[in-house]
Amino acid sequence: MSDLPSTSDQSVSTQGEADHTGSDDTETASDSPIRSPPAVAVVDAQTPGNVGTIARAMKNFGFEDLLLVDPPELDPDGEAYGFAGHAREDVLPNATELTFGDLVSEYHTIGCTAVTNEDDNNHIRFPFSTPAALVDRLASVAGPTALVFGREGVGLTNEELAQIDEICSIPASSEYPVLNLGQAATITLYELRTLALAPADTQLPDLERVRAPEPTLERLYDQWDDLLVEINHPEEKREKAGRMLRRVYGRADLTAREANTLLGVLRRATERPAERDQ
Repeated sequence: MSDLPSTSDQSVSTQGEADHTGSDDTETASDSPIRSPPAVAVVDAQTPGNVGTIARAMKNFGFEDLLLVDPPELDPDGEAYGFAGHAREDVLPNATELTFGDLVSEYHTIGCTAVTNEDDNNHIRFPFSTPAALVDRLASVAGPTALVFGREGVGLTNEELAQIDEICSIPASSEYPVLNLGQAATITLYELRTLALAPADTQLPDLERVRAPEPTLERLYDQWDDLLVEINHPEEKREKAGRMLRRVYGRADLTAREANTLLGVLRRATERPAERDQ
């Protein structure tokens, strides 16, 4: 896969409100736009493998609707399907081919580009948001949205970007900010994954922690005080040491099991000097 040069662009779209027309100006429940994950559009990709890589990233992060503008031939026995992983079963074969004109007229779009203007003198690539900054806003906006990624080599052209609703750029090193097409799509979709995946839908376990009860933590701090005495830690430094330990454990949000394990270790450590004196 070739790197996108400094003129290259990938794009992301934000969910905009759909227009409603009809004889009644009052919006009803049936008129309300449906909130769904953004579609992912790839414009004029030059190599089938990049399309497959993007489809795989979509499958990884819960996105389903792949839109293709002037795609290369996607042979079921070829590179695209080979790179798509399990996305070859649904995302890739269910892709929709459409024109760029249809894309920008039917979807609210956000164009990602490696290079942005630094001020508002030119609005082709400015203002812009990062993918991480987009996710909170998009989560509360319903309407057809497309994340648009440009071709390898030149990305999205200025003419295409001028028709896109918003601009998005991935923060990267100023010495080499350009990502290849597959990388750009994967990073963007990862950052926006909460628009498509609930925490319960990932392979990760529930990370919610329950802090140890305060009485247990207080016993832990008391045990540290006892140990400081046993090891003859300078008396004038004990109070400060105890305060620092309290702050460390406070930031750690110890679970009950963690606190009890540390308490047991400290008890044994406190008992050892006494045992040596026997």
